[in-house]
Amino acid sequence: MIKKLDKLVLRSFIGPFIATFFIAFFVLMMQSLWKYIDDLVGKDLDLLTIGKFLWYASASLLTLAMPIAILISSIMTFGNLGESFELVAIKSAGISLLRFMRPLMLVSILLCGITFLFANYVIPYANLKFKTLYYDITYKKPALDLKQGTFYNHIPGYAIKVGKKDSDGKTIHNVLIYEQQPMLQDNSIIAEKGTMGFSGDKKFLEFTLYNGFRYQERGNSMDTSTEFIRLGFKEYKKLFDLSSLQMMNTPDSIFKNDYKMLSVRQLNTSIDSLSKAADSSGKRLRIEVSNQLHYHNPPDSVWKKALPIQKKIKSFAELVPDSAKFIVFENSVSIANTMKNAYQFSGSEWDNKQKDLRNNLIEWHRKFSLSLACLVLFFIGAPLGSIIRKGGLGMPLVVAIIFFLLFHLLNMFGEKFVKDDITTPFVGMWLSILVLAPLGALLTYKAMHDSQLFNKEFYYRFFKTIRPFFKPVANMFNRTKKFS
Repeated sequence: MIKKLDKLVLRSFIGPFIATFFIAFFVLMMQSLWKYIDDLVGKDLDLLTIGKFLWYASASLLTLAMPIAILISSIMTFGNLGESFELVAIKSAGISLLRFMRPLMLVSILLCGITFLFANYVIPYANLKFKTLYYDITYKKPALDLKQGTFYNHIPGYAIKVGKKDSDGKTIHNVLIYEQQPMLQDNSIIAEKGTMGFSGDKKFLEFTLYNGFRYQERGNSMDTSTEFIRLGFKEYKKLFDLSSLQMMNTPDSIFKNDYKMLSVRQLNTSIDSLSKAADSSGKRLRIEVSNQLHYHNPPDSVWKKALPIQKKIKSFAELVPDSAKFIVFENSVSIANTMKNAYQFSGSEWDNKQKDLRNNLIEWHRKFSLSLACLVLFFIGAPLGSIIRKGGLGMPLVVAIIFFLLFHLLNMFGEKFVKDDITTPFVGMWLSILVLAPLGALLTYKAMHDSQLFNKEFYYRFFKTIRPFFKPVANMFNRTKKFS
């Protein structure tokens, strides 16, 4: 049964949470937009394509927007209640801080579950759509933009230069077109002026040129002699195929096996397969090496005892007859090179499989760690708000940004350490949780016991108390300085 106290804290939390969530989501989305702005500009993309791109790109940002929204809103909620002395009144009534935090704890757990479901089911689909769309946008050539005095060479096989364009955008002057044929010869067209436009289906660029010449060279690669043709014209129409400027429609199936497009169940299957593949790679290497070695390095005493005692042997080479030494050495070098190649190939294959395995483990742990971060950051934000006792977007926002930066940097460093094989995936991806969870427990303990952590009067009294202990040291320092 929800009591009035629970309704009070929930109403105080919902408003700041919704506001901070959308603000954080918008800021992260703008950061994502600036990251890919160079790939979007100049491609003549319609608003629907840009909207889909931003929508798919921003889906993965929810796992970052949710923790920071919980952190800021919890600090603001408990800070507002502390600033208006409602928190003091609640504590004076004998209600503990943990009891007061209970409804928001349940909300944080619910948000953890929502974040995990979103990361497990929605984000893989959004990543798949984003990767496919980004691939098509990346390989889409820039939009047709003929500038004065500059060659435009994004239409395959052509380089077009326009000396001047009129204000109507259609009439052009001093036109120069180079046409590269599959053969060795180049053709070119020069015209005084002309008009340009698109065909009805927008698939062709139409040039109607006036008063010019077409220069054509005929021949083949087998004969150096060529035929040169000069053709004058009063009006000449040239069509350019614009299909290469259109965006491709790549099927989603190309990227469906990428680790970022997999759910937890699919990642479990992939991790199991990669682990078995890495083990089989090591077994195959041992078999290949053992096939090259027909004996296993017997100790010197084995072959020395088989010889007469009076003959002293310094090396194994003395056992080989002179007539067979060249063949034996050649075979030894061949076997050594074969083993070296086997080690290099298998080592490279094993490194690639280990890299894929680490990436899959990173994504598996990320789905759980970022979800649990919502609860951990709540246990940092709520005690901090009750200790600071300041509402609004001043001090709470500054403190929240500091802790979120700490959380985000720990995530980045942990992931980097895992990719570089410095630490295990568990330690790397849970590094922020392992560091911030004890800090959250400490802050909760301090808040329950009315800590003076952010009270400047407390520090003033503290330094005033210990100041007499430093006075003799200061006097001795002054005397030493005076005599020197």
